[in-house]
Amino acid sequence: MNKQKIESLKKLKAQVQDDEKAFLKSEVEAINEKLEKGEISQDQAQFQKEEAAKKRALNIENRIAIIDNKIELLERNEDGYNENGEKKKKQIEITISDEDGDDGFLGIITKGEDKPKKYDRRTSNFPVFAIGFNNAIIEGEKLDDSPYKLGGSGFVEIGYAWKTRILNNSNFLRLKYGFSFQWNKLNIKNNQYLVNNNGVISLEPFPNAASVIKFRMTNLVFPVHLEFGPSKRIDKHSYYRYSTKRQINFGIGFYGGFNIQSMQKLKYRDSNGNRAKDKLKGGYNTSNLIYGPSAYIAIGGAALYFKYDLNPIFKNQPVNQNNISLGLRFDMD
Repeated sequence: MNKQKIESLKKLKAQVQDDEKAFLKSEVEAINEKLEKGEISQDQAQFQKEEAAKKRALNIENRIAIIDNKIELLERNEDGYNENGEKKKKQIEITISDEDGDDGFLGIITKGEDKPKKYDRRTSNFPVFAIGFNNAIIEGEKLDDSPYKLGGSGFVEIGYAWKTRILNNSNFLRLKYGFSFQWNKLNIKNNQYLVNNNGVISLEPFPNAASVIKFRMTNLVFPVHLEFGPSKRIDKHSYYRYSTKRQINFGIGFYGGFNIQSMQKLKYRDSNGNRAKDKLKGGYNTSNLIYGPSAYIAIGGAALYFKYDLNPIFKNQPVNQNNISLGLRFDMD
């Protein structure tokens, strides 16, 4: 066991130099950025670079000395000797096992310095979740006259998004893009259900007493939004970030995608009084392409969210019906 640890520690000595050089590179990039923006003079930049180089050189010297001491301890003691005894509280040690379960790479790192941070990260990524009310705008009718229940109809959206800063020295404009799965549900009123009569989709009375009649479309869409609004710049020693937490922001954009499933769900009692449940998939002449505008107003990662399908729910119909949604959207970054 000691022999394996010794070999791993010898490999770690080279890794220590690479790590510290990477930290130094990150610090130099931060200094050069400040110099280009006129925040510091040429002399100040040169001084800071020299100090950073001295610090990293001393770090390499100290960390390698620690590794050499550990190697000496292991070489003079029997297998299984705990070389960490007195220094356990002062060091963070990492061990990575190989495929056979034996201890492999063994190292010591300073807490918080596992890898250098990129000085300016312009793109972030995060999951997205939205939920809210759903209904249909029917040509020639008011929303109050909709055959779909306002309270019982809803939508759910789950996806993943990327957000990229557009301007070099400002985070006022961001481009947000990604993909989402949308489930748009319509809860039908008055014991009616959807029927396909030679391509014409209409609502007709259901022959039995139904407790649930719902129609659902499942879509895969690719939204793109232009987001704008204030943010706070957070400066650290070797990097900076922009944060929109507790800031009011706006987004406006468009989405396009595909309908991947349509289904009508019915729960009712049959002619014998027994409970029955049907899931009728397909055959509703729904639009294959889904597209439309969307917008939101957000405080931090929570937003009031609106979307409207420009494509009709059912294509080639005498009267068009277009899906409309209003709810809450959460960027879980």
